Amino acid sequence: MAFKRLCSYKLREFLAMLAQFTMLMVMIWTTALSITDRLALPGGHIFSLLVLFTSAMAGGYIFSRIYLPPLLGMVIAGFALSNVPVLSEIGHNISPVWSGALRRMALTVILIRAGLGLDPVALRKLSATVSRLAFLPCLLECLTCAVVSHFLMDLPWVWAFLLGFVLSAISPAVVVPSLLSLAERGFGLDKGIPTLVIAGASIDDVVAISGFGISLGIAFSTGDLAWTIAKGPLEALLGIAYGCILGICLWFIPAKNSSNLVFFRAMLLFTGGLLATFGSTYIDMAGAGPLGCLVLPFVSGIRWRKTNTPEQTAAMTEAVGLLWMIFQPILFGLIGAAVRIEQIQDPYIVGFGVAVLASGLLVRCSVTFLAVLRSGLNLKEQIFVSLAWIPKATVQAAIGGLALDQAIKDKNETLKPLGLTVLTIAVLSIIITAPIGALAIAISGPKFLKSDHLKNESSCSSNDHQDSQDSQEKDEKIVIETETVGEKPCLTEAADVVTHI
Repeated sequence: MAFKRLCSYKLREFLAMLAQFTMLMVMIWTTALSITDRLALPGGHIFSLLVLFTSAMAGGYIFSRIYLPPLLGMVIAGFALSNVPVLSEIGHNISPVWSGALRRMALTVILIRAGLGLDPVALRKLSATVSRLAFLPCLLECLTCAVVSHFLMDLPWVWAFLLGFVLSAISPAVVVPSLLSLAERGFGLDKGIPTLVIAGASIDDVVAISGFGISLGIAFSTGDLAWTIAKGPLEALLGIAYGCILGICLWFIPAKNSSNLVFFRAMLLFTGGLLATFGSTYIDMAGAGPLGCLVLPFVSGIRWRKTNTPEQTAAMTEAVGLLWMIFQPILFGLIGAAVRIEQIQDPYIVGFGVAVLASGLLVRCSVTFLAVLRSGLNLKEQIFVSLAWIPKATVQAAIGGLALDQAIKDKNETLKPLGLTVLTIAVLSIIITAPIGALAIAISGPKFLKSDHLKNESSCSSNDHQDSQDSQEKDEKIVIETETVGEKPCLTEAADVVTHI
């Protein structure tokens, strides 16, 4: 009887969610139709984007129900809309200009989330380990992928390194939720492993994106090569300066007594990030944008952490999470739709791509294990960090198609096949490593990490047992006082865990 009631409740919940989502999409479509006319009809790119968004949401939901990363379902949904007969017209009708702009907006949201998640106190404590973890695996995996792809696939060296930087970034969309899930259950908190991995992942992505930006500039350079190479460090400095200056401004704007403080802060972060992303491209300093997007929320958060109430912090997290909820299916759906089987000229590209990816992952996991030696972690914890460094998805989806977009924009038919090769291998890395990495973290975390919650429960039960013994010798008043005192350490420890998360 209870099972039937549960099933009935779950079914009602699902139908209610389906009804509200369907109603929302129908209203958005009819509004778009009223404004744009033909663009929102079948064959128009607005109609195609709405179908892509809906399909990606459905694919993500289905994969989440079978305990696989939702982003994998989103990528497959987008791939189907470009490669399955009849459906392929939908994917083909999406405007490349709109697709590129939406992917850049999604990258902005990703980096804002990563910047807000960086804890300056934890970074100072773990600075040496975080630095090794952020730089060494990323750079050596990039070098490995570049060398293997150059000799195996005959890619030019610049494009080989461009592919290497695309593949060398790990995915915040997989790693961060997986680590937070373990942290909520107390795993790894005693040694700060969630903070270590999340902080290292954020910097790892910045290194990969910065290297990609430099490689992309060289690959499409038509001017002085020396200036193109020197422009990389200049772009990095410009991005850091932009993020610091605007971040400090956001300490004072909006005013603390503003009635919609969190809303305006979230909107200023988002628009400031968009300005960095699109403005840097406009002035031909594209490498500065991603770094500016990361530094901006990090600098802003230094002061906000001191002045925000817990409710304001939660509201800010929810606001940025809402932005990601909107852009996530768009990003992964578009990256799947960008891969078209009929455009893959080399039939061996998938096999070669797997070989490049496998060699890079082997080097990454080995170097990651060595990077956390002498950091206070035991053997099992070191193995866990190595496994947590596997997933690839978010950054690959955000930057994997930029080279192809640039080739299309420049109408360079010679570089289009190279851009498509990079995009295809980037999608392959998502499909292969995202589920494997997510499962590796979920399975190895409880086995290899210690849980603070178990210690708290043990401490609480020990206090309760001691109180029950004392109650036999003391009167009722003393028993109540003893129980009250015995509960305090448990509550304090539990509060410390929540604060750490």
